[in-house]
Amino acid sequence: MYDVIIIGSGVTGSSIAMNLSKKNGKFLVLEKNEDVCTGTSKANTAIIHAGYDAKPGTMKAKMNVEGSKICEELSKQIGFPYKRIGSFVMAEDEEGRNELKKLLSQGKENGVEGLEILEREDILKIEPNISDDVICALFAKTAAIVDPFLMNIAMAEVAYTNSVDFKFNQEVKNIYKKENFWVIETENNVYETKIVVNAAGLYSDELHNLISNTKYKIKPRRGQYFLLDKDTYGFVKHIVFNVPSQKGKGVVVTPTADGNTLIGPTAVFIDDKDNKETTQEEFDIISSQAKFTMKNITYGSVITSFSGIRAHELGDDFILKEEKDGFFDCVGIESPGLSSSPAIGIYISDLISKKLKLTDNSSFNSKREPIIKTSELSEEEFNELIKKNPKYGQIVCRCERVSEGEIIDAIRRPLGATTLDGIKRRVRATAGRCQGGFCTSRLIKILSNELNLKKEDVRKNSRDSYILVGKVK
Repeated sequence: MYDVIIIGSGVTGSSIAMNLSKKNGKFLVLEKNEDVCTGTSKANTAIIHAGYDAKPGTMKAKMNVEGSKICEELSKQIGFPYKRIGSFVMAEDEEGRNELKKLLSQGKENGVEGLEILEREDILKIEPNISDDVICALFAKTAAIVDPFLMNIAMAEVAYTNSVDFKFNQEVKNIYKKENFWVIETENNVYETKIVVNAAGLYSDELHNLISNTKYKIKPRRGQYFLLDKDTYGFVKHIVFNVPSQKGKGVVVTPTADGNTLIGPTAVFIDDKDNKETTQEEFDIISSQAKFTMKNITYGSVITSFSGIRAHELGDDFILKEEKDGFFDCVGIESPGLSSSPAIGIYISDLISKKLKLTDNSSFNSKREPIIKTSELSEEEFNELIKKNPKYGQIVCRCERVSEGEIIDAIRRPLGATTLDGIKRRVRATAGRCQGGFCTSRLIKILSNELNLKKEDVRKNSRDSYILVGKVK
């Protein structure tokens, strides 16, 4: 019998788990995939939004502004990349200026600090590549960029090292109430718990609908992106948006926490929650919209493209509440879900703590062993490190300069990587210019050795994504 079972190990579920681990209790996270951070949390714009565009009085507005305020200090506590660089919403005509004034007023009502409208000549001083048509912009100094993978992973690791259990490849098939506790049936196990937290992202409506007569509907919305090589670093220094529309915040041009440039997303409603395909049509939309804010974009520097799917609930707000005795919903967590996750974790865990009368965990430790990055070490630090462990001197991924020592660390650390993508999210091997063209074979060998697997059993990500499928005769 668990006190709390959280379904979903994305950034929302992991934040709740981390905050619950500050209390005494028996907690479990169930994840249908092979690792944390495998859904919406791994494919987004990696932005901590300031909070001016959410409708005042909504849970989106409340959680966004609170989460944004928490995030910088949290990044220092648990160790994930965070850079406060500010954002611009660009306008190219007086109609757009009027929209910016509305956003400014709305942001102030939401409690966002540091908002102002700048004119073209002031913007050019800090963003020389803005479009010739831009006349003014709303500047939000509190907006930031993060590494969304490491943010999610850091929260999960802290939860795990403070005694939260994680079980993977556990897709939930049924939930029902039995006497005074909940029963959760997965593909191959049955669990019992006093409290259920539904943090299942795109599938949160389906889990909710199993236990409630009030039905929710997630309409999946796909967004596609271009990722540009690090040789574009400095082309854009802030997060740059179009004036938003009903479909979202528009195409964004932004630096990433790792030094790349990211452009996107589109906003296309689809029927299949697993359809992450990319299309030429949507990339044409990205390139045509991006030119309204930035010029001189070098599309020849694109190293990959990808899509993510947002969990848009038809009510258009975050649903964060106890739906039924001991069943807590986190439904419709789309943008600004990443920004809001630190606040959501506190909010839901506080509700649960009060309900169960949980006591403080006096041994809680928010510190985690940092992931060593040899590329960020001084020459002296690097030499000392390889004296202790020569494997840190063996570079496996040349594009991102990731060593064998870092890759082994990614596998051996708490909730360590078990797949190629798991390594990628933790230390960026295969994330560079060649996209794994040169290092994949060595990564397979390391995973095989560390996990005692046959090479043909090493996977890219999910259970059936085998890389080696036969031998050349």
